[in-house]
Amino acid sequence: MAMSPRQRKFALTAHVTASVGWLGAVAVFLALAVAGVTSQDAQRVRAVYIAMEVAGWYVIVPLCFASLLTGVVSSLGTTWGLLRYYWVAVKLVITVLATGALLLHMPPISHIARAAAGPGWSGGELQGLRTQLVVQSGAAVLVLLAATALSTYKPQGRTRFGRRVLRSTP
Repeated sequence: MAMSPRQRKFALTAHVTASVGWLGAVAVFLALAVAGVTSQDAQRVRAVYIAMEVAGWYVIVPLCFASLLTGVVSSLGTTWGLLRYYWVAVKLVITVLATGALLLHMPPISHIARAAAGPGWSGGELQGLRTQLVVQSGAAVLVLLAATALSTYKPQGRTRFGRRVLRSTP
């Protein structure tokens, strides 16, 4: 499925926008997670975890899926292809794994947000889970930066499939 130049630019713009948005939203999530662990103000901590749940479900998850979808569409509509080059295939794997990890980690975020919204919250509860959110969101930022670097540097090398397609193309 070849795209016109206008369609390719639109797909690339949508992909870059979703991907950069995802990275930025996760960076904000990390800042909130750090604030949630370090703040001594129970009200601030309560607000942080409630905001993290909202940001997770209504910003990060949609941007994650948008990045995945626009990346697949962009790759299928260009000469890069989905599995022709290692950098595209690795980026696809990173995005799929990051999406799975995000979906696995959203329920604990909702759990801590419900606890923070409860009347008995004092700010010192669930310390292990709160620390885990810092570590996981920090790791997510690094993973998304790695995907960004792959897109920027595009290391050379065709996959076995890509070499076979190249040989069979007249």
